[in-house]
Amino acid sequence: MFSDFSSITGSLGYILEGVKYTLELTIITAVGGLTLGTGLALCRLSTSPLLSGFSRLYTNLMRAVPLVLVLFWFFLLMPEVLKVLFRLDHPVMIGAEMTAIITFVLFEAAYFAEIMRAGIQSVSRGQMFAAKALGLRYAQTMRYVILPQAVRNMLPVLLTQTIILFQDTSLVYVISGNDFMGAVSKIAQRDGELVLMYSFAAVCYLVVSVSLSMLVRRLQKKIAVAAR
Repeated sequence: MFSDFSSITGSLGYILEGVKYTLELTIITAVGGLTLGTGLALCRLSTSPLLSGFSRLYTNLMRAVPLVLVLFWFFLLMPEVLKVLFRLDHPVMIGAEMTAIITFVLFEAAYFAEIMRAGIQSVSRGQMFAAKALGLRYAQTMRYVILPQAVRNMLPVLLTQTIILFQDTSLVYVISGNDFMGAVSKIAQRDGELVLMYSFAAVCYLVVSVSLSMLVRRLQKKIAVAAR
């Protein structure tokens, strides 16, 4: 089916650069998305109608729009928006890499927010009352008591969402990002080896995703045993 694998072996350096960028994008956006998502979760659980309403609107909106459209909107429209806001005579070029980071953080935060909200609600209310009895303020209670337990309870789900994020990074190539999928696509078009290169990409994503999923299942079992 394949004449040879020279398109892969001859471009390993370029492919590895794409892998490096994909991993960096996954880690940066996972941390940023979890941080922003935690803030959104706290807003959603707030007694303030304004904060709660904003968080609900944000998460519902982001989860209702395909990621590829958010990428295109930000990549194509944001330069023009910044041009109007700052009254410039030319669009502000953000670049594919910065666009990818900002878009993925904003998009993934909506999913991490729902996970963290469920994690916070899974913690017994007695923990909150005990922290208040010890004289801890709300921020201290969340930081030292509630959030650590929420993260532990939802860790398998958080890791599963990170695996999904890793897969979603393949969409960066539509805005000419230099990720793994972008590198594979460029090599495929250059050498005319579309079937070979895209099959290679599919196998790589499959191996990584299945391996990480197996680790998540093992972690779930350990957490279940520790919770007994």
